[in-house]
Order: sequence, then structure tokens, then C-alpha cells
Amino acid sequence: MKFRTAGAVRHSSVNGPGVRYVLFFQGCPHHCRACQNPETWAPRAGTESDTDDVIRQILATRYLDGITLSGGDPLWQPEAARAIAKASREAGLSVWAYTGWVYEDILAGRAGRADIVLPYLDVLVDGPFVLAKKDGTAIWRGSSNQRLIDVQKSLTEGRTILFEP
Repeated sequence: MKFRTAGAVRHSSVNGPGVRYVLFFQGCPHHCRACQNPETWAPRAGTESDTDDVIRQILATRYLDGITLSGGDPLWQPEAARAIAKASREAGLSVWAYTGWVYEDILAGRAGRADIVLPYLDVLVDGPFVLAKKDGTAIWRGSSNQRLIDVQKSLTEGRTILFEP
């Protein structure tokens, strides 16, 4: 399936634990003030990519502990995010995603079909970046309002459970 990307980093140690493949999705409706990736906002910019090709690239990358779906907002292209997350999890990689939506809004359907990605995520970093809450000590987050959600435990228990690093 075709989707829009803004790039990738094959070996990152700052977008979650361990060595991660970071895929930047193109397109974001949130437009957070002082966003670190404003070039990813425009939905028609970036590069047209194919999920099968991206999955092959991820699985061919050695020494990975996991993948991180970033952007833009990967949940704005939920079908592609789901396909990549599912294949990566099935290959034994941990899967993280960053989104400007809040977890409870995703569950309630207020983020389109973004909920279809949740069964394949280990951790969701949720919420918009808020400049007034910028926090250089918040691990794997840009602002203190953003949460690290343990998605699988949250889905199982039916309540939001934070991931403890």
C-alpha cells in the first residue's frame, strides 16, 4: 500500500529504548507550536513509499531492538502504520509510536481510524508538544504533558497504564 514518508533513521538511540529504526510519516494535523519537524506537516509533501518496501528495509536492518513511528503523525495514515507495526512486531521488534492525539481520544474514535494501530504498539507517546511544558528531563518526550502509554497493558486492563522506563 502507498503512503507518504518524510524519511527514516536506521539506527537511533533517542526515540525509545535500545537501537531503533525510526520512520517519519508525512502529514500532521496538529501543527504544534515549536514542532521539531514542521516540514512533515503537509500531507502531500515528502515521498510516496510502499509499505512492503519499508517493511523489507526495516527487517533487513541489523542490530535493531525496535522501531519507532514518528512524523508528522503516523496515526494520520493508520492503515500504513498498522501494516508496518504488525510486521515489525511479528518479527520480534518492539513498536513505539508518537502522536499528537491523546490515547483516550483515539479509543473514542475522535482520531479517525487511528485505533486500528493500537493492537500492534508496545508504547504510545501521546499528546501534542506544548512549548510552555517543554521539559528536557522528560525521557523520550518533548513536553511534560506527553505520556508514555503501555498500550498492551492498557488494552488488556481497559484503563490507561503508563509505561515505566
